Amino acid sequence: MRIRINDVFILTMAEGDDCPVRGDILIEGDTITKLSPEIVEEADEVIEGGGRFVAMPGLINAHQHTPMSLLKGFSDDLKLMDWLERKMLPAEARMTPEDIYWGAKLSMAEMIKSGTTAFADMYIHMNEIATAIDEVGMRASLTRGLVFLEDDGGKRLAEALELVDRWHGKAEGRITTMLGPHAPYTCPPEPLSRVIGMAEEMKLPVHIHLAETKEEIAKIREQYNQTPAEYLYNLGLFEKAHVLLAHSVHLNRRDIGYLKGMRGGVSHNPVSNLKLGCGIAPVTEMIKQGITVGLGTDGSGSATTVDMFEEIKAATWLQKLDYGDPTVLPAGQALRMATSEGAKLLNIAHQAGTLEVGKKADLILIDMNKPHLQPLHNAESLLAYSVNGADVDTTIVNGRVLMRNRKLTTIDEEELMKQVSVRSRRIVDGI
Repeated sequence: MRIRINDVFILTMAEGDDCPVRGDILIEGDTITKLSPEIVEEADEVIEGGGRFVAMPGLINAHQHTPMSLLKGFSDDLKLMDWLERKMLPAEARMTPEDIYWGAKLSMAEMIKSGTTAFADMYIHMNEIATAIDEVGMRASLTRGLVFLEDDGGKRLAEALELVDRWHGKAEGRITTMLGPHAPYTCPPEPLSRVIGMAEEMKLPVHIHLAETKEEIAKIREQYNQTPAEYLYNLGLFEKAHVLLAHSVHLNRRDIGYLKGMRGGVSHNPVSNLKLGCGIAPVTEMIKQGITVGLGTDGSGSATTVDMFEEIKAATWLQKLDYGDPTVLPAGQALRMATSEGAKLLNIAHQAGTLEVGKKADLILIDMNKPHLQPLHNAESLLAYSVNGADVDTTIVNGRVLMRNRKLTTIDEEELMKQVSVRSRRIVDGI
């Protein structure tokens, strides 16, 4: 299959390439094969841009819990522990594997329609999520969340290894896997050390929550007389594995020093952190120290939206406010967090995150012919501060068009809405 995209403004997000250039894109199979002012090769499908679209890399959501889409708007405006204990945990306990499948599909529909092409997911019943990804056509890094607070006879770890064995490299290479110890406060030293050793031996990344709340800091201090980051550092995590750290809100300068030089980096999830009142992550300081920082939404149960353009806005606004300095975290840097930096976190930078010849064809077309997106003085500024997910016209992953003219091509939206309506009501009834 050969796709030619004519006459668009191409923003590659490659290092040092800050200005969009008007031209054409050629996709052959799953790969970008040409970026040029004019391409004349015949194609099976031609998308006419007419100078109306900006083409950019698909956004990369570096931290998600996709099935929580079924709990969207169900428990907003509550304190964190009330949100978790009174609402989230009882509702999640009712979710069947089939619910997980449809919840994942709902998140994917929203992500595709708002310009996300790849994501990192941590949840349970991961086989159902992987199946949905295989069908829908997105790119993802998956992990079975591991909590070691009670003895489950090794069931969770066995499921995590089964996910790796069954799905790593599958779905035309679109699915990769990680190991997912949930968080320092749910993973005591012995089992966490075992998982870190397995990750090192199997050469798998580790996806883990870190320092999301002040309560976590107090708990780890009480148990181990350490900060959460110090706890992970002393167990050798940052030395032994590529690491994806979710949140990292409450880090002091010494903690940031522990992260410096690590393989991987941090998924900053500003909307979820804001809505739950968790705090403002020290993103600017981490970037200054050479730590890779990408963007994620967290699950819809907390963020209520998985529109990554909202995360881009929130990330840059928060840093400007925190520092009292409008020059902090400029538009281009925020966009890189959502694209090339996210690809580094998912360990797929060789495939995605920038538009370059030889990379996978994961890209989006944004319709700029709208009042809130004109005039086009500075494309990066408009993309970071004015675009929202509804401005995405076309989403392509691995050379396959997943949305064309705002219409999904691999998901039956009518059937999805029917399933979601029935299942979500059953899950939350009476809670």
